[in-house]
Amino acid sequence: MTSVDARLRVRYAETDQMGIVYYANYLVWMEVGRVEYCRASGVRYRDMEARDGVRLAVVEAACRYHSPALYDEEVIVRTWIEEANPRMIRFAYEMTEASGGRRLATGETKHVFCGLDGKARKLPEKYRSSFGMS
Repeated sequence: MTSVDARLRVRYAETDQMGIVYYANYLVWMEVGRVEYCRASGVRYRDMEARDGVRLAVVEAACRYHSPALYDEEVIVRTWIEEANPRMIRFAYEMTEASGGRRLATGETKHVFCGLDGKARKLPEKYRSSFGMS
């Protein structure tokens, strides 16, 4: 799978007094994109956690802001896997304004697969192809 698009609309609560999206909300939107990517690839994160005790711990997050997102704009969060192996996965994101394609932000998150005890572990074999691993 190359990428997955998720759409959302900027809510008033996500903005400051100028109607511009508060910077931390982009990290929340990356999570929306990541969950939709997993779902589109056949993995429900909730099930992976409950059935197999696998969690994705964020160990790095970065976001570069290009243009402000504004109240009531529709945003597309494009998500793809930049790098993956049985111990970690790096997702990349591009957020654009839907009607004109204006680039809002780009970013990435790096995750380590962990057990319910919080200790690093390898991703079970049955999930690897869904995350682009052979």
